[in-house]
Amino acid sequence: MTDSNSAFRPALIVVDMQEDFCPPNGTLPVPHGRSVVPLINTLLALPSFILRVGTKDWHPPSHISFASNHPGKQPFVDTCVVTNPLNPSETYATRLWPDHCVQDTPGAALVAELDAARLDRVVEKGTDARVEMYSAFYDPLKSPRVSDSGLAGVLRGAGATHVYVVGLAGDYCVRCTAADAQAEGFKTYIVEEGTRAVDPGAWEACRAEIEAEGVKVVSKDGPEVRRLLV
Repeated sequence: MTDSNSAFRPALIVVDMQEDFCPPNGTLPVPHGRSVVPLINTLLALPSFILRVGTKDWHPPSHISFASNHPGKQPFVDTCVVTNPLNPSETYATRLWPDHCVQDTPGAALVAELDAARLDRVVEKGTDARVEMYSAFYDPLKSPRVSDSGLAGVLRGAGATHVYVVGLAGDYCVRCTAADAQAEGFKTYIVEEGTRAVDPGAWEACRAEIEAEGVKVVSKDGPEVRRLLV
């Protein structure tokens, strides 16, 4: 894809701006997570985006990432091994979390401050209890993949060339969503002021890893965002 103005058709992905990820009452609060909403609302209002997609963790109570489903294990501290239910030879480890964003609970709702009426669609992810799914595109399994939201096809169908990613959390679902967008062929940016990390102290190292994957972490005042105002 070229980077000329004629080929600039940007889409915005707003990742998991849900009550359970935000202080003061979320079960898995990202530090200062709610503070990113004003910038996200400003971006949502820009007419330059051809598509605005929101995402939601939408977990069943039995989800594999919940420490409560693994007797003796603790959230944040412990991990578990996820086995591909369609191919037992493929596995990966995932961090365990407090119960969060359980389907049809108040904690799974988008935060009230978010201008959700401007979203063109909302993608629900993490709906299969057997696998973790940080990315809004699909789970990390490959042989075969278990969950695919169809988001890549939605972006292509809209003619998107560039993808801007904001939301929560920068070091998990935002990072994975952006990496998959880049891998799918979209020029992808994370707007740094529009995200917060679960582990803020490790953000600089995480940021370097993100950029090594081809995603550019940009400032709200940088040229990549200013071109949205033209």
